[in-house]
Amino acid sequence: MDLQFTGLDWGIFALYLTFLAGSGWYFSRNRAKDSRDYFLAQNTMPMWMVAISTLATTQSAATFLGGPDLGYRGDLTYLFTNLGAIIAAIIVARVLIPRFYASRVTTVYELLQSRFGESAKTRAGSVYLLGRVFASGARLYMAAIAVSMILFNDIAANHVILAVLLLSCAGLLQTLVGGVRSVIQSDVLQCAVYVSAALAVVAVLLWQIPADLGQIHAALSNPVDGGGSKLAIVDTSWDLGDPFNLWATFTGFVLLNIAAFGLDQDVTQRLLTCKTQRDGARAVLYSVIMVVPVMAVFMGIGLLLYIFYQNPLLMGGREVSVPSGGDVTVFMHYVLHEIPAGLRGLVTIGVIAAALSTLNSSLNSMASVLTQDLYRNWLNRRGVNKTEQHFVKAGRWSMALVACTLAAMAILCFFWQQISDLPLITFALSVMVFAYSGLLGVFFTALFTGRGNATSVGWALAIGFLVTLAQQPWMISLITGSDDPLTIAFTWQLCLGTLVSFAVCNLGKPLASAVSSTANKMDLKEAQS
Repeated sequence: MDLQFTGLDWGIFALYLTFLAGSGWYFSRNRAKDSRDYFLAQNTMPMWMVAISTLATTQSAATFLGGPDLGYRGDLTYLFTNLGAIIAAIIVARVLIPRFYASRVTTVYELLQSRFGESAKTRAGSVYLLGRVFASGARLYMAAIAVSMILFNDIAANHVILAVLLLSCAGLLQTLVGGVRSVIQSDVLQCAVYVSAALAVVAVLLWQIPADLGQIHAALSNPVDGGGSKLAIVDTSWDLGDPFNLWATFTGFVLLNIAAFGLDQDVTQRLLTCKTQRDGARAVLYSVIMVVPVMAVFMGIGLLLYIFYQNPLLMGGREVSVPSGGDVTVFMHYVLHEIPAGLRGLVTIGVIAAALSTLNSSLNSMASVLTQDLYRNWLNRRGVNKTEQHFVKAGRWSMALVACTLAAMAILCFFWQQISDLPLITFALSVMVFAYSGLLGVFFTALFTGRGNATSVGWALAIGFLVTLAQQPWMISLITGSDDPLTIAFTWQLCLGTLVSFAVCNLGKPLASAVSSTANKMDLKEAQS
């Protein structure tokens, strides 16, 4: 591969690095006064900023690289799954956020403490950390692919590892001092950078393709290679291995997004920084609505790349080097070979901005669970009293530990994704199912039944993980001995895992000290009033 980074590209890259350093210093000027300030910004963040930060947190390098890849390989059915996200956001806004604000929690798992006891909160927080290591490590790995290709002209294992370490250090340095306030503020800027880069790519592709919009639309609408239109949005077919059809949208994707927006500290922490529960509810709804046009831009890049590489008639007979698949995504192939000088640097910083917006969020949210749910409880059980400044320092040490752990997981994902051969977005979405299955089962039990106890919570979380593990193709192949195992999409894995986890959690007999379901409903009505 012949890398064509020009002085203009490197200049844009250098400006971005200066911008990162300057914004990191500016947003971290005011040191946190206590742990609630460090992890929740004392509930002072404006709603619009939280909404954009939530958008940036749910997007990542998987979106930047995987969105075009998904559009290039298939059609627009992934966009329809956002209807499931909207339904989930409404449920979270009406059911979960009022409870979180009424209880003044720092992490969402504190809600389980009043229902099942302290050990339930600790177990749920631990499962979240495990799942988030999987998901955030996968996203970090995807960003490292792009950085490795740009800096080292390949994606050899040692170069990807070095890129992982560089990104981890950059994310840690940007968020270590200022806490969640600096994370949210920097997310807004990072979001503007990567969306601007994507729009610039769309404009360049439209300029490079010597055809008008009508011709492009006609080429994408016609059946492709004997298949359906690449502009198809709704897929009504039934396929257990398809995660993006109509049936998966209203089942697995609703559950996935309830977990993402309401049970995943990575996202929910942002919603808890708003001034009121009403602002938190509006922030989650606005962030979901904003996802649709942003994702459409990235998938639109993939559709235009399909025309660019697979439709020589519209390209006027121009010969281009068609990406051969394998490790390099079609988008990165285009960036490194076809995009004009200067824009290559802009796209590069767009990838990094998308990666850091997600990485910074993960560092702070995981550190909050480690500090507030695990470390603070450990001290309380031993009767040890510490100042709030001690917990701020503990949060920073936790963040450093999290950065090292995510880097290790990203390196593991380098080999995992090659074995699974999943598209990047599918891979990024599927890994979090391991934690979401158990968490959904436990929270549904806490919110809608009077059953369960600390022991059944622990079993439900473990069973949710194991049921998801048992549905992996390689595990099915190992169990059945088949060379062509059944493929179960991650959406259906989540449905089954949640159902089994919910059933297991309900097997527990409620303790006398547990809050009854009637009392829970009364609390909810009071919180919503």
